[in-house]
Amino acid sequence: MWEYLDEHHAGQYPYSLLRTLQRRVKHWRATKGPDRPVIFRQTLPPGLQGLSDFTHPRSAVTILGQVFTHLIYQFRLAFSGWRFAHVVQGGESYSALAEGLQNALHTLGGVPMEHRTDSLSAAYTNQPQKQQLTKAYNGLCQHYGMTGTTNNPGLGHENGAIETSHGSLKHRIDQALTLRGSSDFDSIADYQLFIDRSVDRLNRYTATKFQQEVANLKPLPRDRFMDYSELSVKVTSSCSITVKRGLYTVPSRLIGETLRIHLYHDKLIGFVGQSKVLTLVRVYPNTPKGRARQIDYRHVIHALAAKPQAFRYSNFRDELFPDDNYRQLWQQIDHLLPAREACKWMVTALRIAAHQPCSQELGHTLLQQVHTRTFPDVKELQNRYLPETDPPAISTRQHAITDYDALLTGSWNDSFQSLKEVAHVS
Repeated sequence: MWEYLDEHHAGQYPYSLLRTLQRRVKHWRATKGPDRPVIFRQTLPPGLQGLSDFTHPRSAVTILGQVFTHLIYQFRLAFSGWRFAHVVQGGESYSALAEGLQNALHTLGGVPMEHRTDSLSAAYTNQPQKQQLTKAYNGLCQHYGMTGTTNNPGLGHENGAIETSHGSLKHRIDQALTLRGSSDFDSIADYQLFIDRSVDRLNRYTATKFQQEVANLKPLPRDRFMDYSELSVKVTSSCSITVKRGLYTVPSRLIGETLRIHLYHDKLIGFVGQSKVLTLVRVYPNTPKGRARQIDYRHVIHALAAKPQAFRYSNFRDELFPDDNYRQLWQQIDHLLPAREACKWMVTALRIAAHQPCSQELGHTLLQQVHTRTFPDVKELQNRYLPETDPPAISTRQHAITDYDALLTGSWNDSFQSLKEVAHVS
């Protein structure tokens, strides 16, 4: 408003009058301005409502030194304040909500009358996807006998009973990380245990009201509800599938098959018919329009061993290495050996690694041998680490050649009839 006055009435409203103008506008709004929205504080009875929401952690967390991008799903009972937190990979999605909510309910041991969440606008990108999400969410609530509700988009205070609890949860996690002295974990499971301990400490403050609320919860159904999305994909001739902007290799025996995929927030489970054939770790791209790849060299190494020269210019050559030792091994071998021999040697090493229980130690050993120029050639590698095994002894009975003559002439039928007559007389 001051900028408008300064532009249209130049010189009459100097900058020193800005605070005076702000005070008068504030006074006018309070005395003659429009009505404002009112937030009605709620006091809900025990066992009535549970709420879900996702939040970003404040502190950076790493898994084995690698940055771990994730969300935290939180469930909270409106009356007692009892809560449950679950680590979620990727963004807000139906699978993340369904898994987190069901884990919370089974940890709780009961079901509230109503479940409330936000509009989950980040979980879909178009109208058909929104309808599918709504249908799945309604089915989830019906399975547990809850009334499913969502707050209006942009009105976070309608979900305030859990929105306000995000701050206390993140503060507790930050303090626990500080006391721990490190935000690096050996696995996601270890990080989840750390979150569980932090939540347990917060739940101690709600113990009295929690006992009152538990008595008013409905019993759990016998089975869990579907907590995944389902889709069908065909395995390409490159031994790969594409799911949600992620490319994954699969065992080569599945080439040409159409897989039914159960898509979770952290994994993919593939089926051929009713048979489970694979489980893959789900990957996410770093950018909204990017792509991610999950390459497992064990899926393709046997096919690559038949044509090792395809290794050099493979689209995902650098992702075939199990770790940095093998990556450095390729760089050294490629300089020490002729091009064709280098490909054959590296493919042989990867083939051996696929069969070794200690592939990391093997890579380290081979790299040290390469540094000292004492590494074995391809035949030595095969003899040392892929010893030939004798084929199993198979006991067979060689038929007489006269039996084959009898088959060709039809005489065997006469013999068979004679045997039947003898058996009948007996």
